[in-house]
Amino acid sequence: MDNNNKATIGVFGGSGFYSFLNDIEEIKIETPYGMPSDNVFLGKIGEHKVAFMPRHGRHHSILPHLVNYRANVWAMKSLGCKRVISPCAAGSLQKHVKPGDFVICDQFVDWTDGRKSTIFEGPIATHPSAAEPYCPEMRKLAIETANELGINVHDKGTVVVINGPRFSTKAESQFFTNQGWEVINMTAFPEAYLVKEMDMCPLNISLITDYDAGLAGDVPPVSHTEVIKVFNNNIENLKSLLFKLIEKTPIERNNCDCGNTKKNSQI
Repeated sequence: MDNNNKATIGVFGGSGFYSFLNDIEEIKIETPYGMPSDNVFLGKIGEHKVAFMPRHGRHHSILPHLVNYRANVWAMKSLGCKRVISPCAAGSLQKHVKPGDFVICDQFVDWTDGRKSTIFEGPIATHPSAAEPYCPEMRKLAIETANELGINVHDKGTVVVINGPRFSTKAESQFFTNQGWEVINMTAFPEAYLVKEMDMCPLNISLITDYDAGLAGDVPPVSHTEVIKVFNNNIENLKSLLFKLIEKTPIERNNCDCGNTKKNSQI
């Protein structure tokens, strides 16, 4: 079956966020990198055909370090997606970034280990720039949309991505805090970076669920139960942001160079 042109925007779900489309079509996709986390669910929002995939599987059974990121992103590319939105639950490393806030990250720090993080394996030497890892056009639209909806949003932030599945020690977390980084998460890399490698526009939307352990003495240590509780309390804000953002997104890409990543990376 030819899956091309079935979608223009892809969405990877985060913790506890597995469905937001009505009248969906479910399809199975095989990739050169193995099977994705789950089937893809197709629907329509505004003018856009949207592909949704739960990155941890529909039953949240795949841990962050075991997600097949390359297969997931390849699946979105094979459907014809030009942009991919990655909402995710995340922790705060700074007091001014509070639980319930949204952060539209503009930078990442890769603190993972052993993940398959590129599609470029030769024979042509390819060296993509990650200086500006997220799409400027999509970031601007997301910030504007969040402000219109009255969501407390931070218009930039650096997310440090740890391997998981464990949370950080207090010493590790305090180190990240001392670097001035704002957000900590287990899935933001290599997902969005692979999106860019495949000439699609990546967007990170971090929903802050807790203060990380490094703010020792000021906040209780993070727990998975509290993460899910805060995330679920803000699911309607996230749904509203995604729907309105997708509706506002122009069909054509005019103000970014994400679609030329591969061309610009080869000698």
